[in-house]
Amino acid sequence: MAESVTIKQVYDELIGLKNEVIFIKKHMFDPDTIMTIEESKRFEQAMKELKKGKTTSLASIKKELGL
Repeated sequence: MAESVTIKQVYDELIGLKNEVIFIKKHMFDPDTIMTIEESKRFEQAMKELKKGKTTSLASIKKELGL
């Protein structure tokens, strides 16, 4: 025989699931925020080049390309 479920039980279950989803969203990490070792090395190199003035501004590149 099928078990009968009340509206209150369904509601309580939905509230519980909603709270679990909220918890997961709060505690889930974004893999795009973590740099790989290679990305970290490239970033450090780029920062060194920037400090030494070895970079070209986006405006200069656009002007050179006629954009």
